[in-house]
Formats: sequence, C-alpha cells, structure tokens
Amino acid sequence: MGEVYRARDLRLRRDVAIKVLPASFSSDPERLRRFEQEAAAAAALNHPNIVAVYQMGNYEGAPYLVAELLEGETLREEMARGPIAVRKVSEYGAQIARGLAAAHEKGIVHRDLKPENLFITRDGRVKILDFGLAKLTESQASSATSAPTVGTPTDPGVVMGTAGYMAPEQVRGEGADHRADIFALGAILYEMVAGRRAFQKATSAETMTAILKEDPASISQIAPATPPALQRVVNRCLEKNRERRFQSASDLAFALEALSDAGTSSGIARPPETAASVWNWRWLAGVVAAIVVLGGIVAWLSTPARPPRVLGTTQLTHDGIRKFNIATDGARLYIGESGSTYRIVQVSVNGGDTSPIPTPFANSVLLDISPDHTRLLMLSQVATEAHMPLWSLPLPSGAPRHLADLASTADPGGATWSPDGQRLLFTSGSDIYEANADGANPHKLVTSQGNQFCPMFSPDGKRIRFSVRNHGVDSLWEMPVDGSNVREVLRPEQGPANASCGFWSIDGRYYFFWAPGQGGGNVWVMRDGGGLLGRRRSPPIQLTTGPLGINAAAVSLDGKKLFVGAEQGRAELVRYDPKAQQFVSFLSGISAGELDYSRDGQWVTYILYPDQTLWRSHADGSNRLQLTFAPLLAGLPRFSPDGTQIAYIAHQEGQKWKVYLVPRDGGTPQDVADTPYDQLDPSWSSDGKKLAFGRFGEIETGGIHLVDLATRQVSDIPGSQKLFSGRWSPDGQYMAALTTDSTKLALFNFKTQTWSDWVTEPGAFGFPNWSADSQYLYYDTTLTENATFRRVKVGRNHSELLADLKGLLRYTTPPAFQWSGVAPDGSALFVRDLSTDEVYALDLELP
Repeated sequence: MGEVYRARDLRLRRDVAIKVLPASFSSDPERLRRFEQEAAAAAALNHPNIVAVYQMGNYEGAPYLVAELLEGETLREEMARGPIAVRKVSEYGAQIARGLAAAHEKGIVHRDLKPENLFITRDGRVKILDFGLAKLTESQASSATSAPTVGTPTDPGVVMGTAGYMAPEQVRGEGADHRADIFALGAILYEMVAGRRAFQKATSAETMTAILKEDPASISQIAPATPPALQRVVNRCLEKNRERRFQSASDLAFALEALSDAGTSSGIARPPETAASVWNWRWLAGVVAAIVVLGGIVAWLSTPARPPRVLGTTQLTHDGIRKFNIATDGARLYIGESGSTYRIVQVSVNGGDTSPIPTPFANSVLLDISPDHTRLLMLSQVATEAHMPLWSLPLPSGAPRHLADLASTADPGGATWSPDGQRLLFTSGSDIYEANADGANPHKLVTSQGNQFCPMFSPDGKRIRFSVRNHGVDSLWEMPVDGSNVREVLRPEQGPANASCGFWSIDGRYYFFWAPGQGGGNVWVMRDGGGLLGRRRSPPIQLTTGPLGINAAAVSLDGKKLFVGAEQGRAELVRYDPKAQQFVSFLSGISAGELDYSRDGQWVTYILYPDQTLWRSHADGSNRLQLTFAPLLAGLPRFSPDGTQIAYIAHQEGQKWKVYLVPRDGGTPQDVADTPYDQLDPSWSSDGKKLAFGRFGEIETGGIHLVDLATRQVSDIPGSQKLFSGRWSPDGQYMAALTTDSTKLALFNFKTQTWSDWVTEPGAFGFPNWSADSQYLYYDTTLTENATFRRVKVGRNHSELLADLKGLLRYTTPPAFQWSGVAPDGSALFVRDLSTDEVYALDLELP
C-alpha cells in the first residue's frame, strides 16, 4: 500500500526510503488509518529484524513516512527460485521469530505476516515489513503504558489478513492474538521447505476452508530430506488449536536456533603425528576401513528408506455411487458399490464407464478376487438377516457357488483366499475361521474381544492380519497362520489411533491401511520389512490427505498405482410434502441433519455434514453460530426445555463418546457424567433438571440411564436392559425406547415405574421422536426393505403411515446417523445424500 522512493537524508547523510500514500488512497479513511497504524507500530519497535521508521509527515495532503533503506529482495522473490535450503530456513525463521517476539512484547500483533512482507537484505538479515494490519493486544494495552495505541481491535466476525497465511481464528473472524503470527510463520516455514504453500486452493474461500478443516500434506512426502525436528516445529506452529502452538515467538525462535546450531560443524585441531604412530598406519587404516564399512551397513539398516509418496491423480469412474471395496486383476477393476442396493461393477484400469457384473442376488457385496483372477469372493445380503451367505462368482460370468455363512458385521469385508488359492479365511462375529478354498472343513483359528473383519494373508502366506472393532475403536492385529501368538500391529503411539482394513503390496514390502481423519478416511502406509539385508519396518505415514474421504483402496499388481474410492460428502436437509408426495429442500437445503427445535420454535440446533460440527440458528436459518470445532465430532443435539442449553454427544478419534452441555449462545462445553461405556442419545426431562442417555457401542446389552445435572449422580431406569434410544416425552410422563434388535417399541410410565410393549408391528424401528404435545411418537422403518415414516398415538398399539421412503437416498456417511425428525408443524424431516464417490488412480512412488 503506497509508493516507495529512494531518497537522501542530507542532514544525517544517509540513504532512506520514503513511502508515500497517493492522494487517491489518502482520501480513503480506512487506507489512511492503516498507513498511520503501520508507521506508529513500526516506529514503536527498535529491533534489527524489524524495518526502522524514522519519521512521518504530510506534504501537500500526501502522507508519507521515512524508513531505513533496504537493499536485497523479498522472501517471496527468493522463494520463487525454488525451495530454500534447510539451514537457511532455520536461520530466516529464527530471525523472523525474534522480530515478532519484540513486537509481541510491545503488545503489537502483525496479523498479516507473509513472504511479501519479509525482506532479505544482501547480508542475509530478515526485516519484517508492513504493520498495516497490526493490532495492539488488550492485555498489553491495559498494563504497559509505554505501548503506543496503534488502532482499535477489530470487531469480532471481521476477517483480516491474507488467505493462505491466516490462522483459523482469523478465518472465523475471532480475536487474533500473538499466536496468529506464529501460525502464519509456520505456513511460511512450510512454504520455504516444501516449495509450495501449505494452504492453497482455487479461491480464497476454499483456501480459508482448508485452513479450518484440512491439514497440509506432510513435508516428509514433499521434501523427504527435511529433518524431523524441523517438521515437528512447523507442525506445532500450524496447529488448528492455538493452545497447542508455541505460546511465544521467543520459544519458537529458541527452537529454530537450536535446529540451526545442530546443523553447524566445528573444526577440531589434530595433534601432530609421533614417530611411534607412523609405523602401524596401514594396520590402523584397515581397522578404520572395516569400522567404516560396518558402520555404513548398520546405518543403512537403521535409516528408513525414502517415504512413499503420491505423484499424480487420475479420475477413472464417473457414476457418483459410493464405493466400499476394490479388487483388480491387472487389466480391470472390480468395485463394490452401495447405492439403493449393493452391487458389483467393473471398469478398465485406464478408466471409463462402469458396467454391472450380473448376479442372481438383489444385494451383492464384493469381498476379494482369487489369486488366479478367475473368481470373485462375495456376499449376498438380504435385509437384516443374521447371517450372510458367502459365494464364489466365476469371471467373466457364471453361476455362483455357495461357500459358507458369515455373521453380519458393521463392515462388509469378512473373507479372503490365501495367496496359493488353497485356503479360505472368513470372519464370523468375534471369530476367524479357516476352511478349504471351496468352504469345506471350516475350523476356528482365533476369538477376540470385539468384532473381527478385513482378514488378509501376507503375500508369502505365513501371516494373517485382521481388524478388530471394540467399543467403536478399530485396531490392526497379526498372527501366524496357525492362529498362535496374536499381537497388535500398531500401538497408539506408533500411528493413528483408529486403523483398519490393511493390505500388502504384491511384493510384501509395503503395508497399506485405512484410518479416519478430518473430512473422511485416509490411506496410510508403512514399510513392512523385507528387501536387501532385511531393512526394518518403518513408522506409518499418511499417504492421502483430504478433502476427499477414502472408502476403498487396492494397489496395482506392479505397485505403481493405488486405486481408491474417494467420497465428497454432501447432504441436503429435506421436508416431506404430503400434498405433493415429494421431498423438498428445508432451511435452504443445508448439508445438515440431526436437527432439534427449541420448545418455543424460535431456535434450531443441528449437525453440519460432513464436518460433524454442532451449530445453532434461528428457525428461519438466520443468526447461525458454530458451537463445536474439529477435531471434535458431534452428534444428536437436543435443546433444554427453556431453550438456553444444548445437550449433545461428541468425541475425538480413539476416545469415548460422551454427553456434553453447551450454552445456546456459545461457551465452554461441559461433560455431564463419567462412565466406563460410550454415551448415546441425550434426552431432557420436562423440568430440565435431568438427562437420560443410553450406551453407544454396547447395543447388545442396552440400558438407559439418568444423570442429575445438579449432583452429576448417575442412576439406571429400572428394567431398561436390552433397550436403547430412550426419548423422554415433553410432558415428562413417559420414556419411549427401542429394543436392541429394533423390532419393538417400548414405553416406560414414570408414575408406575413400569415398562410395557407399545408397538410390535413387523419391521425394524429407527430414530423415535415425540410430538410437541406428547401425543404422538414418530419413527422410521429404514432398516427394512420397505422404508417408511410412521407415527403412533399414546394409548394405541398400531401406527399410521405418513411417508414412503423407498425413493429417498439417506445420508449415512459415518459417523452421521440415519436421522429423521419432526418440525413443529408435524412435517417429517430427513437428510438426502447428495455425495459423490469415484475411483481415482494415484501414481505411487514406492522406494
């Protein structure tokens, strides 16, 4: 902002820079304020890493300031020539941090730090420029009378800064303190090392969304030679939560200086040779050479190989249907899809239109392909049957052959053939079985605590890895093929806390697996031993990063490509119009669900998809406010009877789901009870003094509990075993709940303290909700083939049909619930799935 001229100070005999604000700008009060603010902020600081301002004045209506003359180039100009050497990155970063520390000590926050505002002089000194967006922090303003006032704080909700370098709190328009500068410096350090920006999308809005929701690609993938210590410094600067960043620029400067010092070398003077040492120099040289060779071998074995990375991406399919499994024979991809039904399709590995593989089943679930690529392994699924038949399906066509029955699990993916095609491995609940390839002679190999899924033989056929889901957390386990010595593959400190569904590259050198993350699932990879001299296993690294969520993956036979099914989650809130008998957008069709109204109908609270964050707004959608933030995942919000608080469930990956309370207008959430089990389904008493909740992850045992919000004491509702989804009626007289098999609706009378069967009609019940007058209970039957929305009146045992849901594709992307609700006028509300899911080929580099 402004024009800069080189000038000569005749009095002090020095060259200076004069920055002049043109008349067209000086007539703008905001630009003039920023110009004066820049001068006042810089003039208050005297530090070798901050440009010095000597004077400010006004000549014929043109404001100007006189500053030291800098000769060199901006950091942006230097970065344009490519990534900067690691040593320089540490040195530059330490200088910038020292300059920021000086500003922060004066209570001044820059708020617009970027490469254009950093100048590198010819002697390698960094100068911080342009304090035009600087802010005097309130803490310093109130305590340090010597600190100048450089401008009033920005109003909450006003976004100030440059997209790509703003901290998340700046993007949200919140008050920005000195830690926003630390985030910006982290983005600059990242860019210096990687040669590309940490956050850069097609538009500023998309870039700011990425800052809020995405993590930049790991530096190790882009610049593998970067020291891990520098990567940790950058990652800490870029923490979304400012409480997890460096808490002072001085600490950051110290860390960067330590890195710079660690990279230096010092010469050590050698003592003069003595005559006694000359005679055996050849023997010593031989010993030294042997030590060097041995040390080189040890170092090579102990040093991990260059990490795998993705070099490019190509979209292969265009049908938009969700993918959950992929297999390949080298020429074609076989894809399991889940639209209105489960089906198997095929496409060339080079892409094109998908075509269905004919089967005699309404729902065909792909599991695996045989080692000789002549058969597919698949399930046939019918509604909610307890066991799913396992079949062998000939390629390219033919009659399927029955192999075995599998217990249904949350994850289709319970069988595989051995590499030699002689054995079959399949899961049944908490058990893993082995059988002949045709399903004959099955016998149990192992039983675990939790459901087992995604079994896989190692390429050499000597090991079996599988996934275990226990209390909602997935983990990877391994055992020899005889089922002995079962052990966990990854401890929590070694990788992501929630890992599952792994598979090897064909040569067995690399092991890929799936783990959830912000925006959806991602593929991780680790070197799994083998190779020359048996290089050891390497720690896992994240191979893919958002914004698409990975649902399925398979590696090509040559190891050069990774085929992934990647989903872009999108939902639409809809209302059923009974007159038109169709679903129409509600609240402008926001991508949200799990909505609840306040008792007076003035407010709504809901979960935004796919972020899984909690929001509230007026009933017309205005005055929106975000109440929870990533990485916290929220669900099932409920307004208190007086409309001042919201109860909801939330958790972070690897932790328990708990019920929390948050004020309607925002504040610090508080958990309501500490229990050994995950908590589900908060529901308010009519007086707002108690909450009912169920168990999550223990549906088979059930149980509905009450917590007194004054004492935080937890008690059980008598006889609620084998029940879940408890819903307190608004008048406080009843509690409605579902049996754990979802086949009955039960009613608890608080006066008589007894349960009774309420509705026992055929079908599976889901998501009950009371009417505001406590006369009706609404629910859906989406767990059956003929999905409907119904209601039943208190005192009656038979329901009435309100809507046919067969034509509605429901949003069910985990951890979202297949929700249905009721508006104050009795309208039925649902969430329509508008997500797209395609298969992409990722070009791999596997060193």
